[in-house]
Amino acid sequence: MASESLIVLDSVVKRFPGAFVLGPISLSVERRELLAVLGPSGCGKTTLLRLIAGFERPDAGSLVIEGRIVAGRSQWVEPEDRQVGMVFQDYALFPHLTVAHNVSFGMRAPSPFTERARVRWERGWVRELLQFVGLAGFEDRYPHELSGGEQQRVALARALAANPRVLLLDEPFSNLDADLRPKMRAELAILLHRINCTTIFVTHDQEEAFELADRVAVLNAGRLEQIDTPERLYREPATRFVAEFIGHADFLTGRARGNCVETALGCFAKPPSVPEGAIVAVMLRPEEIELSASSLPLLFPHPHQTPPPSLRPLPRPLPDTERGGFPPPLGEGSGERSGKGAGGLGLEGKGDVLEERREGARKREAGGEGLIVARRYRGGMQLITVRLSSGESVRSLQPAGAHFPLASRVRVRVKADNPPIFLMEANGS
Repeated sequence: MASESLIVLDSVVKRFPGAFVLGPISLSVERRELLAVLGPSGCGKTTLLRLIAGFERPDAGSLVIEGRIVAGRSQWVEPEDRQVGMVFQDYALFPHLTVAHNVSFGMRAPSPFTERARVRWERGWVRELLQFVGLAGFEDRYPHELSGGEQQRVALARALAANPRVLLLDEPFSNLDADLRPKMRAELAILLHRINCTTIFVTHDQEEAFELADRVAVLNAGRLEQIDTPERLYREPATRFVAEFIGHADFLTGRARGNCVETALGCFAKPPSVPEGAIVAVMLRPEEIELSASSLPLLFPHPHQTPPPSLRPLPRPLPDTERGGFPPPLGEGSGERSGKGAGGLGLEGKGDVLEERREGARKREAGGEGLIVARRYRGGMQLITVRLSSGESVRSLQPAGAHFPLASRVRVRVKADNPPIFLMEANGS
């Protein structure tokens, strides 16, 4: 059975004085889905939440919640009538009210209720909500008597008090100590699954987004770059911004020749959308880089000894146009991904195509030589930076016990067959 969208944004735009514009944004959120909105500071994440909640009016486009247009050219539904609950970044608890009165603020009792019946209903509902968020017995405490995690749960209980269809959370962990965040993420994940409520939360922390969300929407400078599952965002980024923003990524400059993209570490299958001779960037993740000891000796005797000027940096090989040499790196730059790796290339080509692929695979298997220039330990793993003879660098994730001394030469091989490939701009940026 097809899933049902509870929230639909269609070409929503919000303009502010100055240059910043959010949108146009088009996306849908399924019923009971947990969507994370991820992006750097100032990209429009909180503005998107405020548009859904009704605290901002869009300048263009429409917004639908549960089949009803709540914001459009001639339609507008006030925030209190949208059945949307929101937990603000600073929790916005009233310091002069007890926990019970904070939770019951704005609570609407079913009608018709007498005053006495309404009070009984509110007290019972508050007790139930506080028990639900793990704060039973905290009714008479004040916000200043609570920890950051406890204040967050009070704010969540208050947002749930009106039985909303949609729950919005704005940077829910930003005010918590770093040591407390993993615990609160785990607790919030359990609560949100128990609520069974459609939830959207914004964050600039990809670890939070990947741990909690069913899908992640990546914003950049007011634009929606990609919305997908965490795994697909990591493995198949749609743009170079997403590739760089999600996890660690390195890029090798390559040139499209025939059915291959030639790089410093061998050849990769060329997506159909890449034109012949195009300059591209090939994305590689640290876990896709395999290192092995080289037969060449250490460049200098001690790993912490400064190399002589003659060895800084490694000499760049001259391009060999007859043999299809690759160009020098073109800088950081940005670009649209030109297809999902080599997924679009079938095996129905003729013999010369298959032979080119076999030759590309042989070159990739051979890999290249590099120099260890940095190591950083991350728990039981180490992140090793290798400078290639082309002048480019790649990082490799290795066990902490693996022995790769600084300033030693290593053999570098790419394990990925079809890495994401992005077209470079004409100016190399």
